[in-house]
Amino acid sequence: MRKKSLSFRLLVTEGVVLAIFFTLVAIILEKGFLDSAEQALRDRLQVQVYALLSAAKLNESGELVMPHSLPEPRFETPGSGLYGFIQQAKKNMVWRSQSAIGLEEMLEPVELSAGKSEFVIVNHHRYAIHSDVILKNINGIEREFIFTVTEDTRFVSTQIEHLRNVLRIWLLVIGVSLIFIQFELLHWSLKPLRNIVDDLNAVDQGHKNRLDGHYATELTGLANNLNAFIVHERAHLDRYRKTLDDLAHSLKTPLAILQGCIESFSDNKGTVQEQISRMNQIIEYQLQKAAAKAEVKAIKSIDICQVIMKIKASLDKVYIDKGLNLELAIPEQHLIYYEEGDLYEVIGNLMDNACKWCHHSVKVTVNINQRKNRRDFSVLLLIEDDGPGIPIGKFNEILKRGMRLDENIDGHGIGVTVVYELINLLGGTLEGGTSAELGGMRWRVYLP
Repeated sequence: MRKKSLSFRLLVTEGVVLAIFFTLVAIILEKGFLDSAEQALRDRLQVQVYALLSAAKLNESGELVMPHSLPEPRFETPGSGLYGFIQQAKKNMVWRSQSAIGLEEMLEPVELSAGKSEFVIVNHHRYAIHSDVILKNINGIEREFIFTVTEDTRFVSTQIEHLRNVLRIWLLVIGVSLIFIQFELLHWSLKPLRNIVDDLNAVDQGHKNRLDGHYATELTGLANNLNAFIVHERAHLDRYRKTLDDLAHSLKTPLAILQGCIESFSDNKGTVQEQISRMNQIIEYQLQKAAAKAEVKAIKSIDICQVIMKIKASLDKVYIDKGLNLELAIPEQHLIYYEEGDLYEVIGNLMDNACKWCHHSVKVTVNINQRKNRRDFSVLLLIEDDGPGIPIGKFNEILKRGMRLDENIDGHGIGVTVVYELINLLGGTLEGGTSAELGGMRWRVYLP
């Protein structure tokens, strides 16, 4: 796995997060277990204090008397880890268990009053509980004593160490398992990105014309934008080549005339000059148009409804004397990924033709998310008029590519032939027919 890949970065990030998480979990569990173990030990030591209290007696002279044997055998075994001490308040030690022989005396706790207990850690290797009690004999004599029971930390330390070992093993197993699961999830989650990369490679190698896979919702906009970019780049290249074809085709007639004037140049000097001027105009026009079409423009989302309204505003001014009724049936907004100039060229030319040939009425309709021939299209554009329309059998002829006489005529559009070619280059479909509502021409433009 390469270090610059998204999978590697995400996997390392998840690994660091898991390491921090498990470290915090281990610390919290260990602290919680230690507190629980210390509380359990405190309760157990308190029980031992009660056992010593039940065994302690005051004789008639007020002296403490302890039995030779105690219920807890560990008090009788030297070095057992459980030790008992009894100290008269503010005086010397009066009793210690046999297990405490050789141990230093316990210090009297500070500010401990009768009836109170205190749980402490002694020298970091023993736990101790001090209880201040008052004993009374049959003669009514009272004495204050401090009962102390201590136990080595070995029990708690052993449990903590065991917990650490268990946590290390299981957290390591869980961590490795989670990283493996995360790797599989990342592999599955990034599959849409790999698919779009594979499709881009297929487009680059010429195996595909566009990104036609089923991508994740988040990548749909990216795929649409890339498709628009691919289509427009190919459209610019194809249109550039066709413009050069037009240039060559347009020069054929002037060249043929010049060829016929070679033998009698002096008699045809005016004709030669006229054809040379004509050729210069054709070359200048075609090269300017090719250069303009070859410009790389940014592909971005554009509101087709806003484009239509702008074209309508212009046409209302152009055909103001005609009393034109230009009706729009379009949504408030619909964004598509196209070059703005291409939309103006397609829609503007068709609307201008409709306004030019209609009697009084033109209608423009926009339907979104249409399906035709098992393909999904973003937009269906309907342009209808009440004019004479195209005679039956003539529709295919106006779409044939050939010598177009309107190439140098000033006007809004450049001909239905060029519109037809441009729509095909954009991956759309152009259909002509008769308007059922207005009776004239009807254009159906499907745009992906």
